[in-house]
Amino acid sequence: MRTFFAPEETEEFEAARSLLIRRTVQWARERGETMDPFVVETALDYRHRGTRDGRLGLWEPRHIEEYLLDWLPRTVTVLPGEEPADAPGTLAALLRYLDAMGLSDPRGASPADNLAAIETLAPRYAPAMADRGRWGLAKFWAVTAAEQGIDVQDPAALEGFVEQAQQGEVPYDQDVLDEVLRNHLTRGPAEVTRAEPQLPVLLPAEKELRARAETSRALRWLRGIADWADHEGRVLTAKGNLRMADARILVAELGTGDVMDSVRSSTQLPRLALAVEWAKKARLVRVAKGRLYAVAKAQPLLQDPLALWRHAFETFPELRVPLLGTRGGRRVVGSLLFDSFEDTVPDVLSTLYSLPHAMPWPRLRDSLHLRYRAEHELTGHYAWQTELGHADRDLRTALDVLEDLGAIKRHDGMADPVFLDIPLEEYVLPPAGMPPELAELFGAVAGGHGDSEDAAERSKVQRAELTDGPVELIRLTALGHDSVRRRLLAEGRDAPRVGELAQASAAGLLGVIAEHYDPDAARTELAAWVAARESPAEALQKLTDAVRATPFRTRAEAMLDALVDAYPDGEALLRGLRGDPLLGPTALSVLVRREVLGAEDLNEPESLVMVAESLLQLLETAGPEGLLEVLGGRELSAHKALEAALASGHPDQAGLADLRTVAEQARRRPAAHLGRSHQRRRPGATGRGRDGRRRH
Repeated sequence: MRTFFAPEETEEFEAARSLLIRRTVQWARERGETMDPFVVETALDYRHRGTRDGRLGLWEPRHIEEYLLDWLPRTVTVLPGEEPADAPGTLAALLRYLDAMGLSDPRGASPADNLAAIETLAPRYAPAMADRGRWGLAKFWAVTAAEQGIDVQDPAALEGFVEQAQQGEVPYDQDVLDEVLRNHLTRGPAEVTRAEPQLPVLLPAEKELRARAETSRALRWLRGIADWADHEGRVLTAKGNLRMADARILVAELGTGDVMDSVRSSTQLPRLALAVEWAKKARLVRVAKGRLYAVAKAQPLLQDPLALWRHAFETFPELRVPLLGTRGGRRVVGSLLFDSFEDTVPDVLSTLYSLPHAMPWPRLRDSLHLRYRAEHELTGHYAWQTELGHADRDLRTALDVLEDLGAIKRHDGMADPVFLDIPLEEYVLPPAGMPPELAELFGAVAGGHGDSEDAAERSKVQRAELTDGPVELIRLTALGHDSVRRRLLAEGRDAPRVGELAQASAAGLLGVIAEHYDPDAARTELAAWVAARESPAEALQKLTDAVRATPFRTRAEAMLDALVDAYPDGEALLRGLRGDPLLGPTALSVLVRREVLGAEDLNEPESLVMVAESLLQLLETAGPEGLLEVLGGRELSAHKALEAALASGHPDQAGLADLRTVAEQARRRPAAHLGRSHQRRRPGATGRGRDGRRRH
């Protein structure tokens, strides 16, 4: 039972969703609670399709608010005379179930905080559902049709209504429609583009980050300008610039490196001028009545180097004009980078974040060249060479300042071979497994801008550049990684940090490292988790108990697999669990899959348990129809396989109950139909959910 699926894993997600709906509703019924299956479906759809990270088990108050007050009003149609479902109550039950089953992602908000958010937002849910300005376009027309007596379940009647609407023959509220369209344009579609998760990063503690921030040259500039301005203020020129006498003092005191020879205006000192504008953007200083003053409210920020560093990093994309728009005190024509600075620089930093190796300058430069060619129309070789040269100059200027800040580090060295294996002509479709930001920069930007011979020549030239000798290599520092990660998280993306799970539950730890961590990061994370417990023996007991308590077969195996990989002498641990009454089937499955055991090493009871384990896992991942299809294509009939599994003594009683239902379906179905490909209808695909409510 996974809680994360790639966007293209449609069938896998739908099988998991169906299983969760069934188990959640049953769990609630056993406790005397009422749950709406359709609401559970929409909640899982929202996290899978409506958010950038797609993690079904991670919920925070911001997700709850968006789901109740935006996603449901936009996507679920309640016809006249119908009442909206109790979405707040069902969502609260769903989150309690996820927590009880160990499916909650510990990186989200606590169950108490989420339940409190639901209680706070519940009174606003029904008004939001009735607020026509929040509706989606399809919902608007469906309700409009129903209000005019059209049976929206009658395809012919609905088609006739659509034709009348297209011809302008249908009365409707134009003001509401305008608001619906305006909201759609400003907020975008309900389904968003998924951002692939990042690999976990290992970051120093905040104490170490704070010490590194103290060494930042750019931070020294910003503090120095604020201290110099003081609360009394400093007189500026009539044009609002620093006086030359003051500029000379500041260049010397702050060490900006500006050259003073033949300079007549402080605007001709690029580093100092940039630092002053940066301090203004960061609200450390302000201009009033011809004087430059320190902002009193910024004093606590100035005294905390890490907070100040993060604030300076966040405001860096706003420095387009002072950084690139002037040269020698004069305005200059913007480059290709100037036009897209606020988007391109964060993309570059995100690319560096996602790479396991330092980025060679030629790779970064040429990838941006392809991006410019996709976004701009220029004709002539000379025009392109001129524009690309200006863009390269501006990119180096930006990188210089980011290095002064301490966000990146540059050095000369040989490019990692990974950068040699991706020819430029493949940028049209990025290679599989390429980090998302690298794919964004490298891919989908080259098509239609040069023939294959040009691409091959570019690839040849760049390969020579990367192999003939050392090149400039660029990487993020620890401070850079920390702040890019904070931005990714603020955007709703998954950006794990090794060590953040030290206080998580055992189930939460194993669930996250099984789905989101690479082996090295998983070992480090598990070691930190064990070290935070009273003893290794206690830690191991908690971990194995968490796997025992997991009610989903595929998740239990993934958790045990991750534990075996990350725990010292994991194979010995795995062998020792072979006879465990609850973990035995999972341990056997892992041992067989790892080829530690073969079929001939299993005794008869173990063989039967393995049959049951295989069928239970297949039922979870493929659903009942998928299971019957697979069984129908094997020599062993579906009936015999299911009978063997049900008689195996497998400890998963809930799973066997589901398997018994499938066996009853198989007995009622003619043998010739087993294994036949079935057209599976997605819940709600016809426009109605399980209780008849419409979805668009």
